[in-house]
Amino acid sequence: MSDVTRIGVIGAGSLGFHHVRLLRDVAGARLEGFHELRGERAAEVERELGVPAVASLDELLSRVDAVTVVVPTPEHHAVAKRALERGVHVLVEKPIASTLEEADELLEVARASGALVQTGHVERFNRAIRAALPYIDSPRFVESDRLAPFNPRGSDVAVVLDLMIHDIDLVRTLVGGRVDTLAASGVPVLTPSVDIANARLTFDTGAVANITASRVSRDRVRKLRIFQQSGYLSLDLGQGTGEFYRLRDGLDVAALASAPRRLEEYMERVQLVPPDHDAEPLRLELESFVAATLGREPVIVTGADGREALALALRIMNEIERSLPELAGATSLQGGGARREKPGA
Repeated sequence: MSDVTRIGVIGAGSLGFHHVRLLRDVAGARLEGFHELRGERAAEVERELGVPAVASLDELLSRVDAVTVVVPTPEHHAVAKRALERGVHVLVEKPIASTLEEADELLEVARASGALVQTGHVERFNRAIRAALPYIDSPRFVESDRLAPFNPRGSDVAVVLDLMIHDIDLVRTLVGGRVDTLAASGVPVLTPSVDIANARLTFDTGAVANITASRVSRDRVRKLRIFQQSGYLSLDLGQGTGEFYRLRDGLDVAALASAPRRLEEYMERVQLVPPDHDAEPLRLELESFVAATLGREPVIVTGADGREALALALRIMNEIERSLPELAGATSLQGGGARREKPGA
């Protein structure tokens, strides 16, 4: 097996730009170039980052062992499929595809060709999440809030697929098990599709997760609170920081009912610090993908993980549409309100 992966980037929009920037010096990767449909944008990125733009997708695919797919969501399936059919490993940004049928076809093509699929759920590499993982122990209740000021970019698709899907993947990862039941509600505020949404998920383990996402908030908030028998974790994903308040050893729980006590008497505070705490999450994601293509590590966020996050997001959207039937179609990636970013965005 080679000790270097020849890699390319498909799409050099606002996020693809950073894929190109970081892959220039990821260990084990040799960046062969990027493909971007917009000539003016391709020239701009080539000039700024010193990485060659490749005129055609087929030409790029002929040069590489792996690609990252950073194109608009409706194009994920077609672009990733072309790469996978040639046996080229793929990291595809979230959501993995527009529909479950598309996601399933990508996974089937990958199985047939032997290529790897990684889904770009970058929050798995968030500093706070990585620091918290050693302390996670059968969560019973999870509260997630992801709030952002309005941004026209991406606002023509429901907030469930734009923002909430990050936390859907995180909750599935942290809690484990299968979602038995869910209740969801949402409303449009500034767009024809859902701008604020809440979902309450009940897992077969008995755990419950309450997830809220909004893109019409004054402040930007990305917080996760995890309650389990051993204590309480409070994570700030925006800052990449967290704390674990855990019960002290030898605590007489019954004595707590006898009189009010200061928190410090029965809980200890653990500051959560991840390894390589200064590392950029996207860099870690790209490094993990390259390592997987070289056979050094397993894929961290598999194509199947991406497929399951999409399936749950679509269940949540269906539940919202059931109570607001006038939204049906407006919130779908395939419908009239489908998100249409600029090529390579």
